[in-house]
Amino acid sequence: MTLAPTIKKLYYSISEVSEITELKAYVLRYWETEFGQLNPPKNRAGNRTYRQKDIEIILKIKDLLYDKKYTIDGARNILKEKISIDSVNGNSTRNIDKDQIILSKIKDELKSILSIISK
Repeated sequence: MTLAPTIKKLYYSISEVSEITELKAYVLRYWETEFGQLNPPKNRAGNRTYRQKDIEIILKIKDLLYDKKYTIDGARNILKEKISIDSVNGNSTRNIDKDQIILSKIKDELKSILSIISK
């Protein structure tokens, strides 16, 4: 599986993306209908113009469906979770830090409740 094209461009045609991702163009068009995160803009001629971000999403979908054997619904849910986590926290590493802080606060509150109950 090719992770990144050898020549970086701002926009790629569907045939270029098809070659990079080793997927047929009709599969890419179908995935656009199934995954809201995959929505490449179209140029004046109506041709899809994929960006690097779109290619990364396609490769993630391909990995989930073909390698990890998720269903389309399962892959859609994984992508929704990842995007919502990233949009709230910036990235997943920061998500772990935030979770640790939240868990620490919960633990402190439970300790105080336990001390009240045990009295």
